[in-house]
Amino acid sequence: MNNDSNVVVELSPDACPTPVVDAERVTAVRQALPSEEVVQDLADVFSLLADPGRLRLMAALLEGGEMCVCDLAAATGQSMSAASHALRLLRTHRVVKVRRSGRMAYYQLADSHVRMLFDLAITHIGHEERIDV
Repeated sequence: MNNDSNVVVELSPDACPTPVVDAERVTAVRQALPSEEVVQDLADVFSLLADPGRLRLMAALLEGGEMCVCDLAAATGQSMSAASHALRLLRTHRVVKVRRSGRMAYYQLADSHVRMLFDLAITHIGHEERIDV
């Protein structure tokens, strides 16, 4: 093994038992990682989608297309207040968009990326082979 391609780094006691890493690989990975701002935005989106009530609303919009708050609440078994609050959060994070007609508010998914994200997650959890970590 060529020692020029390896570097010694400080690691916590519970980390890898050998403090020698592949410097080229580490450098390449560090350069490819998203920025801290992008990582934080991703964390925000995933935490937003971690709520079953919000996911039910998204599923209802996937199936029903544009729907008013009353219909969404009825379809998902949520109170109007809970559905309204969840939709407000989803709208703030650009997951859904709203169209107003008089006093009525109609919601729909913001774009096709939301459908793809939802569909990929369903496909992922449907895999028969589960890997225990």
